[in-house]
Amino acid sequence: MEGISPVADYFVICHGNSEKQVQAIAREIKDVAGEHELPLHKFEGMDSARWVLADLENVVVHIFHRDDRDYYNLEKLWADAPHVEVEVG
Repeated sequence: MEGISPVADYFVICHGNSEKQVQAIAREIKDVAGEHELPLHKFEGMDSARWVLADLENVVVHIFHRDDRDYYNLEKLWADAPHVEVEVG
C-alpha cells in the first residue's frame, strides 16, 4: 500500500469461517502485537465478528467473516497494490 494509500504501508486481509474463528484470529493478533510491543491504535468489530479491524500503525489487518470478505472485496478495491503472499507454517 506504500505510495498508494496514506493509511498504511500494508493491508493484511484474511477471513474466518465463523464468528468464533474471526474472534480467535483477532485475539491472536492482539496478543502477539502486545507480546512484541507493537502499537495497536484501533481494534474494532469484535462484538459482531463480521469485520474486525486492527490498526497496527503502518499495517492494517482486516479480519472478515468469509461471507463478508466476498461482499466487500477489498482485494478488488486495492487491485493496483502489489500482492505479497505469506506462507503459514
